[in-house]
This record gives sequence, structure tokens and C-alpha cells, in this order.
Amino acid sequence: MTDWPKIRTVGLSGILVSFADKLSEPANRAALAFRAAVDGQNWSEVSETSTSLVSAFLQVDLAATPFGAMKERLIELIRQQNWFAAPLPEGRTLWHVPTVYGTDLAPQLEEAAEVAGVDPDTAIKQLSQARVRVLTIGFAPGQPYLGELSETWNIPRQQKLTQAVPAGALVVAVRQLVVFTNVTPTGWRHVGQTAFRTFRPDAACPFALSPGDEMTFPAISEAALKDIKDKDTSGNGGAEMEVLT
Repeated sequence: MTDWPKIRTVGLSGILVSFADKLSEPANRAALAFRAAVDGQNWSEVSETSTSLVSAFLQVDLAATPFGAMKERLIELIRQQNWFAAPLPEGRTLWHVPTVYGTDLAPQLEEAAEVAGVDPDTAIKQLSQARVRVLTIGFAPGQPYLGELSETWNIPRQQKLTQAVPAGALVVAVRQLVVFTNVTPTGWRHVGQTAFRTFRPDAACPFALSPGDEMTFPAISEAALKDIKDKDTSGNGGAEMEVLT
């Protein structure tokens, strides 16, 4: 970790503070904690912040603000603690999202299990009991990349695209899960189906999830999911939510 973090400019639009060149739990933790620390500084030059898997981005008008001055502030903040072991930000949530595994609703469960080297029942047990972090939001509005799963699930993407998976699809690849926002093609394997809406454009807060939140996907039956869809109008898809402290 001695070569990290690195501070770089992104054109004239901002500054990227990267904690690694590939995903790991400590690097994601560092990016989340450091972004929260930057937000806490209330620097007038920073109009917005966000995170990717391993980086924190600060939106700064570098045509008006000297990069050198901002870099000095960031270096001083970096030196304040070991960000790779920093506490995660406060106010995060944990969602328990009911999920149907396999069946016609999620037809690639068996294929994914075979690639992972486990039987379908073991796959369902492992995926339904996993507790994963929202590593970042991307690709579509509110869409979470979740991880990391155990090394068993370090399976590659498909070589061909699945033509479309529905909104609420739970897909898996490279030790991560994704809950899809919209009907979309994907190279990830469709292993579960939820009624959870990650993007709620009419809500006061359109994104249901934020980086650092956590999720579990307990297994339910097809009939239970149908009942949830018939009765739930909140977009939570029958999910239970608790605040993490």
C-alpha cells in the first residue's frame, strides 16, 4: 500500500484520490471514509464528491482553483489516519431483500453454480447468506455494485451477452453482485430475482442505496415474490431496512 493513495487531476473538472488500482475491501473502505472526511471539511472549492470502487472524486473548478493548493490540503488530510483501516461513514443502512433464486425467474443460477464449482443448493445457501457492501453506484441510475463475495464466486463474465434481464434482477460475476435498475442486456449471470427498485424517480431521494450501505438477499419462493409484487407499492420489494451504527 506504500504507493497509495495517489492524487491526480481529471481535466479541469476535479481531483481523483485513488487508494489502489484494483478492488479490495481496504481500498473501498478508504475511498468511502475519505470522501466522508472531505465532505466534513466543507471546502468551498469542492462543489460535489463521489466514489468509485477504490477512489474518491472531488468536483473542483481547476481553472479557478490552483491544483497545488488543493493537493496540499488533501495530503494533510491523508496524513491524519490510516484510511485503509478507517471506520466506515455513519448513517449507512442494511437492507434484507427477499429474492427468488433459480426457477424461470432467474434461469442462470445452475450455470453460475457450475462455473463456481458448487451445486445449486450450495450456491443458493452461499448467496442468500452473504452480506455485501454497496461498493459503488453506476452504469444505470441508482444501480449498486455489491461485494465482495467469497473467492468461490470469482467467476468471469459470460463471453456472450444475455439479451435482457428484468429490473430487480440479481446477477453475479467477479465476486460481485448487481441489482439491475432497468431491463437491460448483460454479460453477468442472472441468479436471483427481486422486486426491489434501486431507482425511484418520484421519491424525495430517488436512489434507494448509497455507497457504503449493505445488503443481504434471503431466499423466498416464487409465490412469496408474487405476493410482494401484488401488495408492495413502496419500491422496497418486501425488504426490511435497518440503520447501521
